[in-house]
Amino acid sequence: MDVYLPRTLEEALELRAAHPEAIPIAGGTDLMVELNFDRSRPEAMLDVSRLPELRAWSVDGGTVVLGAGVTYTRIQRELPQLRALAEASRSVGSPQIRNRGTVGGNLGTASPAGDALPVLAAHDAQVGLVSAARGGRWLPWDVFLVGVKRTSLEPDELILAARWTAAAGPQSFSKIGTRNAMVISVAGLCFVLDQPSRTVRVALGSVAPTIVRAPDAEAYLAAELERAGAWDDLAAPLPAGAAQAFADRVTEAASPIDDVRGSAAYRRHGVRVLARRALGWAMEERAEEAMVS
Repeated sequence: MDVYLPRTLEEALELRAAHPEAIPIAGGTDLMVELNFDRSRPEAMLDVSRLPELRAWSVDGGTVVLGAGVTYTRIQRELPQLRALAEASRSVGSPQIRNRGTVGGNLGTASPAGDALPVLAAHDAQVGLVSAARGGRWLPWDVFLVGVKRTSLEPDELILAARWTAAAGPQSFSKIGTRNAMVISVAGLCFVLDQPSRTVRVALGSVAPTIVRAPDAEAYLAAELERAGAWDDLAAPLPAGAAQAFADRVTEAASPIDDVRGSAAYRRHGVRVLARRALGWAMEERAEEAMVS
């Protein structure tokens, strides 16, 4: 197996174009598992871990740009204000895995169990791709992720970054697994309540062939908050039954399967529980904010 070690993005793109069979590798936390279990044996690998463009991030005027090579440990340490992403990063593997694993790796692997992916989906993120021949382009997350471990990445492209507009309001990431740590998600949920746009976003992982949103649940809860006057009054409670109706609508967005980690029925139950918890946390946070103000 050949391993290419570019030191610049330009060199990496030239190698990518010349050797499309080479698999990009940064942290290697997904790819090395495939190699160790002999599930994959690529002809070559392209190590992009040294590229400074992939290791950079910025938050400018509410726009977040996260380089594909930023590790989960750095997200926790340097970007705690991106709460849902920081919570998802904290849930990834062990400290050693978080020191190596990257959001770009989650995007490239495109597993519906990738913990960072529901966060990107809930923030309507775009994925930045770049090639030597065509330059850069940005794709919406749901155009980039097309199926189980399938993306719109062309053979000569690299994943450069993800970008989105930061939300202003409660947000969270939670997941269910077979134990409390170092576990692949059985069901995951990102909840975002954006006060300026008066929108609710819910994204689910591990319960469909790819990451999915719950648009009916989002629209329902936004309307219920409006009806209760809660967009303007942070202390206003939800109407009776709204939390359960919201959770039921979130569950309807899932299309899970049975596998070794959990049954479809358990995943649906888990999604319902996660949705109610996330909404409860958000309403508690708003009530506390109202008391302070």
